[in-house]
Amino acid sequence: MTDLFSPSEPEAMAKSRPLADRLRPQRLADVVGQDHLTGADGALTRMIEAGSLGSMIFWGPPGTGKTTVARLLSGETGLVFEQISAIFSGVGDLKKVFEAARMRRMSGRQTLLFVDEIHRFNRAQQDSFLPVMEDGTIVLVGATTENPSFELNAALLSRARVLTFHSHTEASLSELLTRAEAVEARPLPLDAEARASLIRMADGDGRAILTLAEEVWRAARKGEVFDAAAVQEVVQRRAPIYDKSQDGHYNLISALHKSVRGSDPDAALYYLCRMLDAGESPLFLARRLVRMAVEDIGLADPQALAVCTAAKDAYDFLGSPEGELALAEACVYLATAPKSNAVYTAYKAAVRAAKEHGSLLPPKHILNAPTKLMKGEGYGDGYRYDHDQPDAFSGQDYFPEKMGRQTFYDPPERGFEREIRKRLDWWGKLRKERG
Repeated sequence: MTDLFSPSEPEAMAKSRPLADRLRPQRLADVVGQDHLTGADGALTRMIEAGSLGSMIFWGPPGTGKTTVARLLSGETGLVFEQISAIFSGVGDLKKVFEAARMRRMSGRQTLLFVDEIHRFNRAQQDSFLPVMEDGTIVLVGATTENPSFELNAALLSRARVLTFHSHTEASLSELLTRAEAVEARPLPLDAEARASLIRMADGDGRAILTLAEEVWRAARKGEVFDAAAVQEVVQRRAPIYDKSQDGHYNLISALHKSVRGSDPDAALYYLCRMLDAGESPLFLARRLVRMAVEDIGLADPQALAVCTAAKDAYDFLGSPEGELALAEACVYLATAPKSNAVYTAYKAAVRAAKEHGSLLPPKHILNAPTKLMKGEGYGDGYRYDHDQPDAFSGQDYFPEKMGRQTFYDPPERGFEREIRKRLDWWGKLRKERG
């Protein structure tokens, strides 16, 4: 196993460092749980072998090794490692970092700039990276827990490859515990059931499992071995009561979702409470309720999404257990709301159409013509401003001409979508009349 701290470092000083820091890998190949990136055939391994490293966005949950991998990349490619956090940095800090990188480049050294929480930068700040990425001043490695497609500029994404980091599995968390025991030169004082419970408590977070292990070692008296119940008391955290394969987790969330979709508030509330009692993350359940609102209720009740996001905010404000009542309210609201997957179906159809016809230009009459040249090319010709038309409706076509009109959204005669159906039918009638 790779030596985890310098031989010259005093042993007492080394042991005073957090376990997660002492276990930080020294080579890319030592990274646990991200074989699709750092394994023998991993994407990053291949980049290093090719001798070419481009800008990247690391997307994944906390504790999956994004910062560690960025450091290792700089070491294995000879780039100077520079790290900033979008939470604590502003425009002035970025200018200083860019200027230092330019000075290094003049002396023949390139900079790997690691930006933690990059999605926290606003659009203008994100744009400031573009020139230094394009001229090779920096290789940008941004880390985010949020979906880059929603949180990052398209211009930035077009210049960086998105690499996904996966949550740790039970196997990779178990390997981290084994490595921790080797570094500590002592086993964790846990029986088999307690060890499995500790792994589930970490919820896929490698940093969390090592922090929990430290808590266990601190709490154990000489010769003491904790069982599952005792370890929960020691670390003050509950483990979800699911089977080892996590099938129970997915079975229960599936049962909750289908109970909501089936308009059974009693069953839905039962599965929600069962998962909360098992120690499931309330914010995970809040996210699933939001998904149910947009997938199964949609515009049949436009308030469903607002109720779910408000429930999430209420939980953030109140905490547990008081905030759990807000999740229960949202759950019952969804189960008793009118159901429609029309928007969900329309979205999937539109995605397919976008991929098939993604190269077609919009019709010229709906494009702006800010220059004389564009006006001469016919941009904006024939456009009718809807607010100036009878009923505020012009009836023009907006799809690319080669594509023709398409119908993706087909609202049912249920809930609020009954009203939307009336509007669409009325506009369809006017469109035919006005051509």
